[in-house]
Amino acid sequence: MSEGVLKGRHSMTGEEACAEGAIAAGCQFFAGYPSAPSLGVADRLARRLPEVGGTYVQMEDAAGAISSVVGASWAGAKAMTATSGMGIGLMQEEISYAVATETPCVIVDVQREGHRGGALEDLVQSRCGPHGPHEIVVFAPASPQEMFDLTICAFSAAEKFRTPVLIAADTFVGHGREAVEMPREEEIPFVWRRIAVADEEGEEVRGFLETWVAPMPVIGRGLKAHVTASCHDAYGRRTALDAGALDRFVRALCGKIQRYRGDLTITEAEGPEEARVALVGYGSAGRVAQATARRAYEEGLPVEAFRLTTLWPFPESEVADLARRVKTILVLEDNLGQMVHYIRAAAQGGAEVVFLPPEAVGALHRPAYVLEKIQEVLS
Repeated sequence: MSEGVLKGRHSMTGEEACAEGAIAAGCQFFAGYPSAPSLGVADRLARRLPEVGGTYVQMEDAAGAISSVVGASWAGAKAMTATSGMGIGLMQEEISYAVATETPCVIVDVQREGHRGGALEDLVQSRCGPHGPHEIVVFAPASPQEMFDLTICAFSAAEKFRTPVLIAADTFVGHGREAVEMPREEEIPFVWRRIAVADEEGEEVRGFLETWVAPMPVIGRGLKAHVTASCHDAYGRRTALDAGALDRFVRALCGKIQRYRGDLTITEAEGPEEARVALVGYGSAGRVAQATARRAYEEGLPVEAFRLTTLWPFPESEVADLARRVKTILVLEDNLGQMVHYIRAAAQGGAEVVFLPPEAVGALHRPAYVLEKIQEVLS
């Protein structure tokens, strides 16, 4: 394998593509703890990061991994981790810390089938797991190609908005092998955080909450900075009694994501304008929705597919527009229903929203099974 960023067309798994996307985005540090089915990300980066001058560290557990990633980010590195199942639950406290301290980092969750993770079972946890007021960014890839592309997007968003960004993949996408097109290095968007600069006296700087996305006072660059997840002022100094500081703290954390949600929201609609039924999904289920909608249209059925690539911030206006266009929305999820509740809320006053779980949780929806449900809705 050649050093540096890969180029051209390669056959690889989604996890390998994720690792290559991280390198293409400039990732310099990975810390992780072995957790199936995300092992492919760590395995690839253990071999590839040293080739590009990066660092790979295996930690004692998932909590140690995310803690190391936060520390590496504050030392100025683009940093990431990958986990599955229980690991993402163990990381929630440090994810909260990363949100509150505005720490850019990328967290990959290749969701596990079964009670301790589930196929696409971590989606509400990814939004609501961290404590405290916050907004978070979560992408759901549907192919190895998107594992590569969205990993680059995740690093760009993390750096631009100084926030942790999650990639919520599933086993089918993570372990699936397909052709992945990698652009030339100069074609890859390369985003770095703004870094606060010390004055000649090294005085403390307003590196926290100064603007929508303040420059980051990276440790070791001659700045006096206090990094705390507690309510803090623009200097990072903890303040527990100042209601005005608390208001600014909360509004800054939530507002920067809400303000730029249009830059973060990715959805994909495919089908005829006269569609009466929409199949909505994300990840592997979203890909099934697209394939089934194409088959249904070939059979003369008025069906379109609508895939959520950005899960959080939730694409509320896009779903509301869809609900005004069609009569029924069939929501495909490989679980017992998580995103359907948010889709139903966004569709209020529009289309009827019907949840369509797979015949067996942990297995993909069969197109024939989905087509039967479409026929029932249209009859």
